[in-house]
Amino acid sequence: MIPTRGEVSLLSAPHSARPKVSEHEARQVAEAAREQDWRKPSFAKELFLGRFRLDLIHPHPMPSDEAAQRGEEFLAKLRDFCETKIDSARIERDALIPDEVVTGLKELGALGMKIDTKYGGLGLTQVYYNKALALVGSANPAVGALLSAHQSIGVPQPLKLFGTQEQRDAFLPRCARTDISAFLLTEPDVGSDPARLATTAVPDGDEYVLDGVKLWTTNGVVADLLVVMARVPKSEGHKGGITAFVVEAASEGVTVENRNAFMGLRGLENGVTRFHGVRVPAAHRIGPEGAGLKIALTTLNTGRLSLPAMCVGAGKWCLKIAREWSGAREQWGKPVALHEAVGSKISFIAATTFALEAVLDLSSQMADEDRNDIRIEAALAKLYGSEMAWLMADELVQIRGGRGFETAESLAARGERAVPAEQILRDLRINRIFEGSTEIMHLLIAREAVDAHLKVAGDLIDPEKSLSDKARAGAAAGAFYARWLPKLVAGPGQLPRSYADFHPAGHPDLSGHLRYVERTARKLARSTFYAMSRWQGRMETKQGFLGRIVDIGAELFAMSAACVRAELLRTTEEHGREAYQLADAFCRQSRIRVEELFGRLWTNTDDLDHKVVKGVLAGTYTWLEQGVVDPSGDGPWIADATPGPARGENVHRPIR
Repeated sequence: MIPTRGEVSLLSAPHSARPKVSEHEARQVAEAAREQDWRKPSFAKELFLGRFRLDLIHPHPMPSDEAAQRGEEFLAKLRDFCETKIDSARIERDALIPDEVVTGLKELGALGMKIDTKYGGLGLTQVYYNKALALVGSANPAVGALLSAHQSIGVPQPLKLFGTQEQRDAFLPRCARTDISAFLLTEPDVGSDPARLATTAVPDGDEYVLDGVKLWTTNGVVADLLVVMARVPKSEGHKGGITAFVVEAASEGVTVENRNAFMGLRGLENGVTRFHGVRVPAAHRIGPEGAGLKIALTTLNTGRLSLPAMCVGAGKWCLKIAREWSGAREQWGKPVALHEAVGSKISFIAATTFALEAVLDLSSQMADEDRNDIRIEAALAKLYGSEMAWLMADELVQIRGGRGFETAESLAARGERAVPAEQILRDLRINRIFEGSTEIMHLLIAREAVDAHLKVAGDLIDPEKSLSDKARAGAAAGAFYARWLPKLVAGPGQLPRSYADFHPAGHPDLSGHLRYVERTARKLARSTFYAMSRWQGRMETKQGFLGRIVDIGAELFAMSAACVRAELLRTTEEHGREAYQLADAFCRQSRIRVEELFGRLWTNTDDLDHKVVKGVLAGTYTWLEQGVVDPSGDGPWIADATPGPARGENVHRPIR
């Protein structure tokens, strides 16, 4: 579980001697970074509590006519650029995005898609920003990653949310047109446990002095501006803590020591950046000291939507190739698509792509309207999108057979269409790790999903709380559960005519799927409550159980979004009947997955797996490793990140 591009979570990173942080201290840091309050309603939060609030997402929110027109006009220009200027095969071959492509994107205004027009940006909504990322990501995922890292988690978004007016005036016009930005949190020995962050920012008059090493700095090799997370020591007049800074990449003492290479996204400008005595004006600090992790997490609330956007684009491309190839390729007297073994894969790709786009558009439009708290929705979109896109790409490779495993360059060399199926599989794999790995997203979402329970009953299972605190918590919990538990017994999902609007004449019946979601949400909440009662303080260690709870919630959210989108298309566009068919197919597929997950909540090998893992670590099964050779090279598992001067040449190459 390697964190990249600004991941913050509750899991522990590998042990390090610096700095020393206990498990309790690490949890305190992570908990303090969370948004503690829910000031607006959340569909997903309610879902995990057993309350199916369809009114929060239906009727489907829509962008304004002006926002839609501005977005569509830009998409037309971007499509032309993608078709005529981006040579994906060249990027894959050279492992580099040509400078003229980046320059062209700057001239097009693509660096400023999410930046307000008063700073020279395009001012696109989240909906159209994501449509743009899906489009450019389909042309080449590395280009999509460059634009996403720059705007979703780079300098523009933190400054939009937390920056001063002076900072916005100084940096946003640069980010909108000329300067590429990057986000630097992860370190060689610090990923998911930010409490152990080793990079320091020592106050010195009106400046801070940065020292440390950052790893997996997406865009870091070509960036002009950096958002850097560093630890400010506590001292007189300084609260200290992890703090965010805007740093000029050309500052003295900033060195890009390596451009990293990966199995996919070969054009990615991702590197290792060292800071040695880098002086940063205090005016470049974002927010107060100690607010860095909260800034990072809040930025990611909507920033995470960029990944499912590119997953949607990948799903659309997979569907196109699967359709064209499976109709042309014949086996045993008929197209392979008409053989059930292949047809089921195509149906999965089509239905899942429809659902992913529904989840993305719904979450994005809610983000634009700012009427709901979407921290769980965005996290679910990232989790579900990255997992399902990987499965769709894998199925495409299987449908293509040997041609799916063959590179596009090899296919072209022998006279066939250069379809980069194996490339998209490699490119999509990182999405299960970027911006919070699947395992970390499970824990992050689970923490938010049980927040209501911890608020009323958390003190009961906290060993550090006094008896009087536990007594007060017991009274509050008793009152809460006396009101909440009876509502989990029955609901609209048991009434045959509920949600009748979703069963129009001549269309598949989606109302039954919504009734299923309502019933299952209550079942999910009951299961969570039972688990908390059973395991209490040990609940946080039951990561397998929590992961399945979250996966069930993700499926229910996707089913809800798919049904709402189908009804929207039925009433506003010409593909309503087809949309209902896809939503019906997706919900039926999803329901099978949900039932399997429920079965595995209580029937699993989690305890046995834990015993086996302890045996593996103890060397009990080393005999099983005999009979092979290890082709790995020499060197430490984790590179030395001791602060100090640069150890090699600076490979930073800003694009002008």
